[in-house]
Amino acid sequence: MLRAESAALSDDELLDRYQRAAFDYFLDNVNPENGLVADTSRPNSPASIAVVGFALSSYPIGVERGWMTRDAAAKLTLAALRFFSTSRQGNSDNVTGHKGFYYHFLDMRTGLRVWRCELSMVDTALLISGMLVASAYFSGDDDEEAEIRQLAEALYRRVDWRWAQGSSPTLRQGWKPKSGFLHYGWEGYNEATILYVLSMASPDSPTSDNSYEGWTATYQWENIYGYDVLYGGPLFMHQFSHAWIDFAGIRDAFMREKNSDYFENSRRSTYLHRDYARHNPYGYDGYEENLWGLSAGDGPGGFRTSVERQRRRFSGYAARGAPFGPDDGTIAPWSYPASLPFAPEICLAALRHLGDRYPEVIDNFRLPSGFNPTLANRRKFGRHGWVSEGHYGLDQGIVVMMIENHRSGLIWKLMRSNQHIRRGLHKAGFNGGWLSQPASPASGGGNVA
Repeated sequence: MLRAESAALSDDELLDRYQRAAFDYFLDNVNPENGLVADTSRPNSPASIAVVGFALSSYPIGVERGWMTRDAAAKLTLAALRFFSTSRQGNSDNVTGHKGFYYHFLDMRTGLRVWRCELSMVDTALLISGMLVASAYFSGDDDEEAEIRQLAEALYRRVDWRWAQGSSPTLRQGWKPKSGFLHYGWEGYNEATILYVLSMASPDSPTSDNSYEGWTATYQWENIYGYDVLYGGPLFMHQFSHAWIDFAGIRDAFMREKNSDYFENSRRSTYLHRDYARHNPYGYDGYEENLWGLSAGDGPGGFRTSVERQRRRFSGYAARGAPFGPDDGTIAPWSYPASLPFAPEICLAALRHLGDRYPEVIDNFRLPSGFNPTLANRRKFGRHGWVSEGHYGLDQGIVVMMIENHRSGLIWKLMRSNQHIRRGLHKAGFNGGWLSQPASPASGGGNVA
């Protein structure tokens, strides 16, 4: 059924179906009382603060596409902002956050920390990014939209970014109440660019002026399959910050030296994943020109089995990457629409191939976190191999946002108008492109193209 339906749709119609299915994840998995959104659709899943950030960024898209009313979007947005504004902060266990940051996972009802998880710096940054999208979009004069803007600004300013550096030039990845900062920071290129942009722009507690430079000093520049790239193995590293910031044509000192930019780097990295699947060095089933894409996501679990007379180890949730691994044959299909702005020609081809060759892994146009065709026809797995149960909010959120950036550029346009984003980029050394132009007023509505 899905195979025939997909084949009959134009590219834009096909993207509309995938985008709407991903968007509905948030309406299906939100607690309307506090605006928290479940990390996954599995029963009893806690909320993920990063998923809330993606939800807040997706509600304006839903309004513009006619999938929800502006009033409904404003009410869900306000529920989340009011919750975080009044949430319990402190250095004890029974809280939601500390020093303006929030714990990675929260109870869906109470909003308190669960699983003894870490206070997460990057996930807080993704949450704040969603708040800033909401602030830019809800520009009306009524009381609700004015409150959205006031709360978003206050919550951003409350974050003590300088504290999160500890004694290091770079930001720490996390903190726990009994043991303090985690014993590792950010090294090598990854999804954290927006964390540094927000932290350096803070009007009240910015990170040191050398924090971004300290991070870029750990970058790893490679030549792989003929592509000169700033290496980041999993594709999400080349997508997440880009969901909010348009890096095309703007450069920091590192990219000026390399005569490139981060948008172009994501384009090359997307092609690199396609070429890695063509080479298929480990001989996994299905890998080819139109079936590629390794990223962070669900996996078949921790076990070993023989594949083509070789013992292979399979993992559960993991950050898989190309070409240096890890790789256990698990594909992240949502990485196709998530890389759409960078390489639409190969991403659309891969999306259509997936629907034609593996329609059973797609749930009414909603993409799974992962599937592994190498495990096809094996005990416990179906005809097409292992498929992730349930869906993940991070996957669905990046699909909604990047399809929209490809179709209309809505999120990029909203964030270009934000004074904090622009100031943070300038402090990190970015210039050129749209940053050289005056900020245009945020547009709070209107039909998207």
